[in-house]
Amino acid sequence: MAMISFKNVSKSYGEGVHTHHVLKNINLDVQEGEFLVLLGFSGTGKTTLINLMAGLDQPSRGEVTFRGKPITGPGPERGVIFQNYSLMPWLTVAGNVGLAVDTIFPGLPKAERAAKVAHYVKMVGLSHAATRRPAELSGGMRQRVNVARALAMNPEVLLLDEPLSALDALTRANLADEIEHIWEADKKTCVLITNDVDEAIILADRIIPLNPDGTLGEAFAVDIPRPRDRIEMNHHDGFKALRAQVTNYLMDVGIDARSEGSRILPDVTPIHGVPAAVVEAQAGLIDERYLDFSQLHKIYPTPKGPLTVVEDFDLKVNRGEFISLIGHSGCGKSTVLTMAAGLNSISKGAIKLDGRHVMGADPERAVVFQSPNLFPWLTAKENVSIGVDKVYPRASRAERQDVVEYYLERVGLGDAMDRPAHSMSNGMKQRVGIARAFALSPKLLLLDEPFGMLDSLTRWELQEVLMEVWSRTKVTAICVTHDVDEAILLADRVVMMTNGPQATIGKITEVDLPRPRTRKALLEHPDYYRYRQEVLDFLEEYEHGAKPKTQAQAKPAVAAE
Repeated sequence: MAMISFKNVSKSYGEGVHTHHVLKNINLDVQEGEFLVLLGFSGTGKTTLINLMAGLDQPSRGEVTFRGKPITGPGPERGVIFQNYSLMPWLTVAGNVGLAVDTIFPGLPKAERAAKVAHYVKMVGLSHAATRRPAELSGGMRQRVNVARALAMNPEVLLLDEPLSALDALTRANLADEIEHIWEADKKTCVLITNDVDEAIILADRIIPLNPDGTLGEAFAVDIPRPRDRIEMNHHDGFKALRAQVTNYLMDVGIDARSEGSRILPDVTPIHGVPAAVVEAQAGLIDERYLDFSQLHKIYPTPKGPLTVVEDFDLKVNRGEFISLIGHSGCGKSTVLTMAAGLNSISKGAIKLDGRHVMGADPERAVVFQSPNLFPWLTAKENVSIGVDKVYPRASRAERQDVVEYYLERVGLGDAMDRPAHSMSNGMKQRVGIARAFALSPKLLLLDEPFGMLDSLTRWELQEVLMEVWSRTKVTAICVTHDVDEAILLADRVVMMTNGPQATIGKITEVDLPRPRTRKALLEHPDYYRYRQEVLDFLEEYEHGAKPKTQAQAKPAVAAE
C-alpha cells in the first residue's frame, strides 16, 4: 500500500466566474521509503499539493489518503518544513526543538526530554549553537532548526516545501546534503518541492514535474547510484542525460514561444552618441580595450584601519563582449560593478569606457539590479519612458514611444505595457527592468544578480529573453552572478574572483560556444560540461575561504637537472 495517495484530486479557489483552478485530476502514489521530488514553475500548484498531503487544505474533488485513510487535517505522522522559518524568537535552538518533543512526548521525564532534544539538534549540526536564539543565527542555521523540529516529531513522512530556496547556494547545497543523510539514516518517506533541477536529481528517487495547467507531468526515475556527489555528477553521463531531459521537458511545457512582434526600432540617436539601431551599426566594430579596468582598488576606512575589499582588479573588455563575473558571497563582485556604474567611488586605479574615465553615474551605463526598483504606481510603459525621454531629447514623442514599446515587446510584455508595476509578478517586474536598461541604448550594460530573486525556472526564461535582446544590440555587458550555468550561458568570458577581503581576479575562462545560445543546445554541446568543471573547480578551491595562490605556488616544481 502507498504511503500517500491522490485519487482524481482537483483543487480550485473562488466561485463562479472567479473560480481559479490550481490542480486538476491528480493521481499520485508516494511509496514508503521513497524520496519524491515535485518540480515546477511558480504558480503551478506545488505548495497546494503539499498542503493537501499535510492536511492543511482539503481537495475540491477527489480524495487524499495516508495509509489508505482519508487525510482530514494535520497529524504528527506528517512533518512539514516550510520555506520560512516560523521559529519562536524568544526561545533558544533547544527550546524551539523542545516544543516539538513536548507535543509528541508530553509525559517524558526531563532528562529523557533533554536527551531527545540534544539528539535532533546534533543531527542538524547545531550542538554548538543550542543556547542561541533565532536572531543570533544565520538563515541556514535557522532553517536547520526548522528541520530538527520537524524530525523531533518523529514523522513517518517528511514534507519539504522549498525549504532551501531562501538560502545562498553554498548553504543550500550543504543543507540538501544533510537532508539526504537524514533520509538515508532513517529511510523516512520524503516529498520535496523545489524549482532546482540539480537539487532534484541529487536527492530524488523519482522526479515529477507539475505542468502550468495544474496537471502532473511526465515522471522521471533517477537511477544514479547513491551517494551522489555534486562535483562528480558533472562527469556522470546519466546525470547529464537526465538533466537535459528534465530541463527540455520543463522548457517545452513552461516557457511559451515569445511573440517576435513586428515593431521596428526607430533610428534615433541618444545623447551619449550611440545609435539606437545598434545591430547593424556595431556588427563590424571590435574595439579592443573598449572598457578598461586598470589596477582597480576599493578601500574602506574602518575603526581598525583601512580595509581593502578589492585590489589590483585588472581587466580589458572589447566592444560588444559579454563578461560574467562570478565568485563566492563577499568577494567584491558587486563592488566592482557599482564602481563601473559610477555609484561607488574608486579608491585607486581607473575605469575607462570608450576612452573616457568613468566619473559618476550616467545613462550611458545602464544598471539592472536584483530588485528592479520600479515606480509601483506607474505602468510598465511609463517606467521605461522616464529614462528614454531624457536620453533621446531630439527624438519626437512618437519615436520615443516606439523605442519604449519595441523593448517591452522584446522582453515579452507586449500585452502588459499598460499594467501598473504593483500588479506584476517579480519576473514581470524584472522584464521591465531589462527593457528599461536596453531602451537607454547604453554603451555599457551592468547586471547585478539580475535574476537572483526569481525561482530557477523563471530565471531560465529571463536568461533566454536577455540573450535574445542582447543578440540584437551586442551591447558591451558585465553580469555579476553566483550561478555557474548562468555565467557560462551568457558570457564570452567568465571572470572568477578570489575571496575577499583583498579580492582580485583568480582565473578567466574563455567560453567558445556558438551563439545565439539556448539552454537546450548548450546542455547537448560536448564542451559545455568542461567549461562548467573549470568554474566549479575554482569555486570549490575558494569555498572555505582559501586565499589566492602566489605565482610561485601556482607553478609546478621543476626537477633539478
